[in-house]
Amino acid sequence: MAMGDVRVAAYGVCLVAGRLLVARYVSPDRVRQHWTLPGGKVEHAEDPADAVVREAAEETGYQVEIECLLGVDSRTVPAHRRLVGRGELHSVGIFYRVRVTGGELRHEVAGSTDLADWLPVTTVRQQARAVIVDVGLELDRTRPASGHVPPIAVAGLLRA
Repeated sequence: MAMGDVRVAAYGVCLVAGRLLVARYVSPDRVRQHWTLPGGKVEHAEDPADAVVREAAEETGYQVEIECLLGVDSRTVPAHRRLVGRGELHSVGIFYRVRVTGGELRHEVAGSTDLADWLPVTTVRQQARAVIVDVGLELDRTRPASGHVPPIAVAGLLRA
């Protein structure tokens, strides 16, 4: 079996008055960008709950508090969809419902995102976005007891 990478990330779903808190991801070469949920990689020895709080602060300027665990998404990105010389990627996303407890909206500087905003939920499907946005919204909408939603298709690079 070919070797690959495992990436564990934690994401926050924050909805207020019909708006979703999002951050705009920008690729390292600054060519691709799309909306994503506040969140990201869980560092070595970091608790995922701490990671989502840290990432939300870094990417949006807000302090957040976890309301509940929504679920986990596990998917595989084949080697041919990744950079040359890399194997398959097993991506595990842990999704939490969060609420803002302090801070002010601001944009991340010198990070993987460059803009934070509140998008009306009714317009999210028209936006270029990471599939994790759809997964997070579906987990929040359905609140499955198993913490699992059926796979959500990815069309294009990281976008649904």
